[in-house]
Amino acid sequence: MTNTSVQPPVVDQSGYAAKKRAANIAIYIILSIMVVIWIFPIVWLVIQAFRGEEGISTSYFFPKQWTFDNFVRLFVERDDATGEIIPQSEMIYPYGKWILNTFFVAVCSCIISTLIILMVSYAFSRLRFKSRKTFLNLGLILGMFPGFMSMAATYAIIEIIGLKQSLFGLILVYSAGAGLGYQVSKGFFDTIPRSLDEAAKIDGATRNQIFWIIILPLSKPIIVYTALTTFIGPWGDYIFVSYFMKANKDNFTVALGLYSMLEPEHISKYFTTFCAGAVLIAIPITILFIIMQRFYVAGVTGGAVKG
Repeated sequence: MTNTSVQPPVVDQSGYAAKKRAANIAIYIILSIMVVIWIFPIVWLVIQAFRGEEGISTSYFFPKQWTFDNFVRLFVERDDATGEIIPQSEMIYPYGKWILNTFFVAVCSCIISTLIILMVSYAFSRLRFKSRKTFLNLGLILGMFPGFMSMAATYAIIEIIGLKQSLFGLILVYSAGAGLGYQVSKGFFDTIPRSLDEAAKIDGATRNQIFWIIILPLSKPIIVYTALTTFIGPWGDYIFVSYFMKANKDNFTVALGLYSMLEPEHISKYFTTFCAGAVLIAIPITILFIIMQRFYVAGVTGGAVKG
């Protein structure tokens, strides 16, 4: 008998490579267009922040006059008639005070919310108690509803306890519901081996000591993630602060303060200043995110097992 071997089909490698190259080119073109669409408003905002001409808009894209005065005006403003410097307390838009208000509210809310989220997450991850699953499901359901649905009731409570239109009331609003954000942190704590808890118990450690001394030092990525998310919320929030602060301009945060610059009677004069303020307030949070981003990929679980 003649031994005949079956020859594999011949694949046109050149044709396959050409199709793959064409597909990649199409994908890159689409992604490039999306990047341009996404980044164009940001570039336009930055350009407007350095525009020397007053007014809401111009018929040209690039300014004819470039200036830093829009940034200076955020902190130092002169009287149009006399040219004298107006004190910060008498400025129509005290941007410097708004930044301090925003920083104070964001930092306090971040610390309180981060502690609450981590403690609630650890309790749900490690403890087994009656109605635990009921609380987990209830928290998940409540988290599906947007927070602004409760603004009227929350404002009434804040008014009753005497914190209406105050920064402390705003901190309480941002921090009170923090426990509902346990899902991500709980999932992280679930990945940490329980053998660490058991070994600590054998050595005589309490639950409180296990959480603060053993678990938290191993949880840097989730701590950073939680701190960033709880900091960014108050830093850029407009809805809650606009509802709770009303017309108390001294306690405005930057988001509400910048929006007030767009009032019809002042928008023509302060529009470029508004753009400068928007650019300036975005810089700290961008730098913070870039610095902290490396902690997202830290291998905590592997390090815990090795330890």
